[in-house]
Amino acid sequence: MPNLKTSAFSRLSSTTLLGAAVILGMLYFGRDILAPLAVAGIASLIILPLVRQLDALGINRAAAAIISVLLVGACLVALAVVLAFQLVSVTSDLPQYREAIQEKVESVRAITERPFARLEAELSAVIPQPVPEVSRSGKKNSHAAAAAAAANATPTPEADTRMSVRGALRRLFALAWGPIGQAGIVLVLLVFILLEQESLRERLIRLAGLTEMSRTMQALGDAAEGVSRFFFSQFLVNLAFGLIMGAVLAAGGVPHAVLWGTLAGVLRFVPYLGALASGLMISIFIAAIDPGWWLALSFLAFYVCLEVIVANFVEPRIYGHSSGLSPLAVIVSALFWGSLWGPIGLLLSTPLTLCLVVAGRHVAALEPITILLGEAPDMSHAERFYQRALAGESDAIIRDARSHLQKQSFAKYCDQILLPGLALAALDLRHGRIETAQQERLRGSVSQLTEVLTQTPGAPRSLRRRREVPLLNSGVGAHLRELRLARLGRWQGSLDVPLGSVVLCGGLQGERDDLLSELLVHALRVSGIDARSITLDQPEDERPDSSKAELVSIVFLVYPTRERLDAWMAVVGTLRSNLPQALLVTIRPSFFNEEVDAATVKEQVDMVLSSFEEGLALASTHMRPAIKV
Repeated sequence: MPNLKTSAFSRLSSTTLLGAAVILGMLYFGRDILAPLAVAGIASLIILPLVRQLDALGINRAAAAIISVLLVGACLVALAVVLAFQLVSVTSDLPQYREAIQEKVESVRAITERPFARLEAELSAVIPQPVPEVSRSGKKNSHAAAAAAAANATPTPEADTRMSVRGALRRLFALAWGPIGQAGIVLVLLVFILLEQESLRERLIRLAGLTEMSRTMQALGDAAEGVSRFFFSQFLVNLAFGLIMGAVLAAGGVPHAVLWGTLAGVLRFVPYLGALASGLMISIFIAAIDPGWWLALSFLAFYVCLEVIVANFVEPRIYGHSSGLSPLAVIVSALFWGSLWGPIGLLLSTPLTLCLVVAGRHVAALEPITILLGEAPDMSHAERFYQRALAGESDAIIRDARSHLQKQSFAKYCDQILLPGLALAALDLRHGRIETAQQERLRGSVSQLTEVLTQTPGAPRSLRRRREVPLLNSGVGAHLRELRLARLGRWQGSLDVPLGSVVLCGGLQGERDDLLSELLVHALRVSGIDARSITLDQPEDERPDSSKAELVSIVFLVYPTRERLDAWMAVVGTLRSNLPQALLVTIRPSFFNEEVDAATVKEQVDMVLSSFEEGLALASTHMRPAIKV
């Protein structure tokens, strides 16, 4: 049987949960220290390939690190300066659009206030308004309030005094000190991380243990490669987005189209909020310069459509495959890190989560994070088939099967997906882990799948009709055989065929053997082999007479179980005497670990194969002209 993976949550304990709570507290309360360190660490992973390229050119490691930081910093500063000057130019042009802005603000206010004013008037006409009583105390209070308002309205010398140049500089420096100080801290940390990159890697290896050196190196390499791929993919997507927006704005005659296109691309590096901010800014600017509303609304509609396409179709696939995260993980990580660290956490949400997912592939304690947020769940095709069969998701199973059959044979599909999935079901059924309702859904799903895949070409594919077929009494395999008998006749085809052109597939009476033999028959028939199924222990009067024995060249036998080994060996002896010229073959898939030992079976047959594909290859050596499937 396939190895069943243990639950990742089985390793969770109260100590683990307490440690996770402590870590979350540290992340939240220590964000002033941890956020700059995280920014510097992520930036070092991005710049590290450039440092290595300079190092390969013969430049000293320290000089390469400093040059790389200066180059990246110069590019960012140049971009910021260009955007700043462009924004100054835009703001200087805004006064000439002041009248248009005021008119549109008034029109928007009228449109928004008109429904409420009408509602208030209608309510006032229906509901009588109470007449307020004016008391002496009320008059006194009103006089006191009026006096206080007059006192507040009296200008003071301090209010009239204009702010001095020193005060303005002090205020400007206070506002800029926070971002500038944070940027300086990040820059210093970045330089030292790049300079100490080799030392930090060795410290991490020592921390993980020398015996885990290979796994630690693999984790570090995966994290660096994943972060680099993600930012490169994000850069390409945002560059394309900015170019498209700039071209559309230029075609629409909007001034400063290069600035707005650049702004649209740059702000998209901030998940969600950046795209929203850029769209609103550009729409407001277009509304200010255009006398009407058509241009602004047209741009807003185009922007929303493009953003929806990029966010829902392009980014989830490109970012997911490039970063190793599922599309849902990108959104969840943005919510999580944004709530912890604010805008910086929102910007670093994807790379930080990527590092955790990579660590979960190598650290058992973080494995649940990898399973929940990784690009693909750690589940094989057979396990996914079994899970869907238990849930009764027949349509999804059939769609997946047809997708696989477009690329591979039915025999290979059975070997890799269908039979391993049924083996998982057999194991759970043997241990009593499947409820009655789940057994019915499992059998119904297998029935619909096999009937659809083994049906005659051109037959209707109505799945609802097949759900009404009673299968619980006879079993899936017997039902498939009855369908073929009704289509091809009692002997499943003509007996007037060349000698040695028929291949028999059979087993003992029972649902297991019937299903396996029917699946093998179909795998052979779709390849043009005249395969027919038999029940080895059926009555003599239901078999062809011995004069047709020479038509059979190969007999494929279902591998026996321990409980029915004696009966299986008896019918094998009978086949030896009745079909002396036929080759007796049995197929023992690798996941049949609970069955009879291969050495015991090999003494009774001519060959023991390990898959349907091997059986198909063997039968193909006796290929005859194509038959009707």
